[in-house]
Formats: sequence, structure tokens, C-alpha cells
Amino acid sequence: MDTSTPALRVGLVGYGLAGSVFHAPLVAATDGLVLDTVVTGDPARREQALAEHPGVRLAARPEELLARAGELDLVVVASPNRTHVPLARAALEAGLPVVVDKPLAGTAAEAAELAALADSRGLLLSVFQNRRWDNDFLTVSRLLADGGLGEVYRFESRFERWRPNLKGGWRESGDPDEIGGLLYDLGSHLVDQALALFGPAARVYAELDVRRPRAQADDDAFVAVQHENGVRSHLWMSATTARLGPRFRVLGSRAGYVKHGLDPQEAALREGLRPSPGARWGAEPEAAWGVLGTDGDAEPVPTADGDWPAYYRAVAAALRTGSPAPVAPHEAVAALRVLEAARRSAAEGRTIALEAGA
Repeated sequence: MDTSTPALRVGLVGYGLAGSVFHAPLVAATDGLVLDTVVTGDPARREQALAEHPGVRLAARPEELLARAGELDLVVVASPNRTHVPLARAALEAGLPVVVDKPLAGTAAEAAELAALADSRGLLLSVFQNRRWDNDFLTVSRLLADGGLGEVYRFESRFERWRPNLKGGWRESGDPDEIGGLLYDLGSHLVDQALALFGPAARVYAELDVRRPRAQADDDAFVAVQHENGVRSHLWMSATTARLGPRFRVLGSRAGYVKHGLDPQEAALREGLRPSPGARWGAEPEAAWGVLGTDGDAEPVPTADGDWPAYYRAVAAALRTGSPAPVAPHEAVAALRVLEAARRSAAEGRTIALEAGA
């Protein structure tokens, strides 16, 4: 970036896991963006923010941040799910572009209203779907583009964990206002990835269970999506999986691709590692590569480097040049329609048909 061009000033609402581990480091690592203000009322998190980002300004409440809207160029909402809609709406009404952590909203209707508000004011609204830049997802995207799989019949995707004990907090709350549970947490990523790869959903079937003692929200879920193009996506999200399945299994007319393990970027960020110019990021060892081929005749496939920093690079470009947002709000609306259909399917025990193009 031209050093004579002032950096875009970012206000971050929330400094829990999402804010401190994902958003703040990625914003700080993005050329053309600067972390200006962190909003948190928690004393320990305020100290953490100052230690990790010396010179950052602090605010105890979102209202303090929005009162300085003229001094900012972007607001990032990384607070609990129930606050996403009101905070995004307030920021847009204050004239500020907004990035919202997933899920954008609790319902597709709320997400559509936010999208309409952003459009009416000519402001960027984007959803942080960082998993589109996972190393394995980028590899699957490359294989689809290369045609190595042939015609894809089935896409299997898993975010499974073995967490038999509850951690507590709003994500495990049974209060509908909290929008907790794995369907809207990990399922937001899995559904978004499936729609990004294979297009709109035509039919949805789901099973949602609460397995762990004293759990209040779904902690073991399965969603089957039939896409309009005929591909079937089978998506698993669970905290109760004692033996983990492959992260991806993609089956096509010519070959299949199987990949185990998780993208390394989250673990790296949790360990305090940070992306830096010129340094390789998101790489994994050859031993972790997936395999492509048929039963008995498969070869390792180099895994693409993961690139979560690409999301905020695209946000900065969109704000400066008017290029498209890296994840558009209408894509979040489509994913939420699938999640809503999944919840309805599980409750009613039947497959739900979606309107064409939804």
C-alpha cells in the first residue's frame, strides 16, 4: 500500500475468543487496516487487548464506539450471537461499514433486513466466513476446478470434536435468544462451504440431538442438503465424537478425495503466531495431505496453504476500491435459510423443500 494513504481505522466489538484470537490479529496483520479501538467491559480482557495491541483505544460499551463513528472506517462485530443484529444495525445506521462474525443473524429474515439496510446506505456488510480460506477447502475448490474428481455425486464434511464435558457459556445455552448450539455455530461454516462449492439448496433433512448430561443446546447434528444441481452434501457437527471421521470426503465419477485433520491456522493463532509479510502461513506437512483417486489406487495431493488473512485483505480492497465484499450478505441469507430448514426438519421429522434459488 502507498504509505501516504492513511490506514482504515477499525473498531472491534468483543474481545473473547473470536475477537482476540481471530479478528484482532488478522486486522492487525492486514496492510491498510489498523486496529483503532476494542470494545470490552471486562477488566482482564481490556488488559489483554492493551498488552497484545499497544496503543489501541478501549471502550466499555458499543455506544461509546459509535459516538465516534466519524473517526472510524469499519466496525467488526465479534460479540455473542444475540448481539449481532442490533449491533450491526446500529453501526450501519451510524454510517459505518460492518463485518459480522457468523452467524450474521438468528433468522434469514433478520439477515435480509440488514442486507437491505446496508444496500440502502451504500455500505459494506460482510460475514466473517473464514473457513472459505481453510487449506483443505481451498484444495477441494482447486480439485473441482481442475476436473480431477469428475462429476461430483456426494460431498461429506465434518467438524467433529470429543468434548464430553460441558464448557459453559452462551454457546451451550438453550435460550433461543442466544442462538447457541452446534447447528448455528459449526453448522454455519459447513453449510456456507457446501453452498459456496455446489450452489443453492433444494431440499434439507436434519437430525439434531442433545447428548451430554445437563446440556441445553444441540451438541450432535447431521444435515443433508440436496443441491439444485443434484450434488448431495452430508454435513456432521458434533462435540460427542469419540472417533473422528475425515474432515472431507468428496466422491465423484472419476475419483474421490479424502482429507483428515484440521486446517492449522486456528491452532497457530491460539498459540500466538501471527501472519507476517513474506512468511509462509497456513501450510501443513506432507504427512497431513489428503489423497485423491479410487479404492486401491490413490495418491497424496499437496494441500493448498490456508489463507485466513485473505478475508481482511478483501475487506480493505472493497472499502478502498468498491470491489465485492469477500462474503456477501445474500450468501449469509441463503445459509440461514438452510439452517432454519434443518431445525424445522429435525423438529418435524421430514425433509424440507426450499424455494428455488434459496
